[in-house]
Amino acid sequence: MPAPASKELSIRTDDGVELAGEDSDPARPGPPIVLLHGLTATRRYVVMGSRTLERGGYRVVAYDARGHGRSTAAPDPSAYSYERLALDLEAILDTLGLRRAVLEGASMGAHTALRFALRNPERVAGLGLITPSFDPDRRPSEPVLAGWDALARGLREGGVEGFVEAYDFSEVPAQWRDTVEKVVRQRLAGHEHPAAVADALEVVPRSRPFEAIADLASIDVPTVVVGSRDEADPGHPLAVGERYAQAIPGARLIVEDPGPPPRSPIAWQGGQLSKVLIELAASV
Repeated sequence: MPAPASKELSIRTDDGVELAGEDSDPARPGPPIVLLHGLTATRRYVVMGSRTLERGGYRVVAYDARGHGRSTAAPDPSAYSYERLALDLEAILDTLGLRRAVLEGASMGAHTALRFALRNPERVAGLGLITPSFDPDRRPSEPVLAGWDALARGLREGGVEGFVEAYDFSEVPAQWRDTVEKVVRQRLAGHEHPAAVADALEVVPRSRPFEAIADLASIDVPTVVVGSRDEADPGHPLAVGERYAQAIPGARLIVEDPGPPPRSPIAWQGGQLSKVLIELAASV
């Protein structure tokens, strides 16, 4: 089945942000899939541009988080907390008249989906949590926050090159280092308001989507957690994904085979990731 052409979206939030997005098939019945991307990414980088979900017959809504991609900057530089991001998701659903949706988010997007699901369980039909990294039992250390602040400063003062200079690629395995740097450059080039992304870099790592791992026990919808092994993606510890999957009743954990040699994470492979997410959506 060919993927349908997407309808462009522009949705205004209560604090004046214009959220840019797309809706693949507004007439299709049933709960849609809503894609939520990670920090410094855009809506393209949840399933890496794959159209497998749409070709599979699913209505897919994807949008750029505030300050990212083609969405406008928040009027207040501090307005990038998970509370605010979850309110943006609510605005998307309300404006499109969607009572329930399957939420599939990567990193920051996974945390936003959880924040929303815990506050609005009746509006969530399923959860796809891709490479979560937030550990409620560990406050980010000063060196970790300093690293985020350095990335924000590099982006604000030097643009893409400034960000790349501040990025520690030494933690990326050698066989993927060039690819990761290329993707980082591509992602950053997709932002119309890079100073707003810098603001988000300073706020999101200091924000808490929920307070305790025990909170996740209240989630009562089909859930899949897609982890990645630390050798390839140390910024999204597999142990965090494992804890989420253990805490959410009935959740499944999906992770790439260990190798050797080290395998590319499923989260980096749009087609393979989409197949996992289709299995989730089919179970709803």
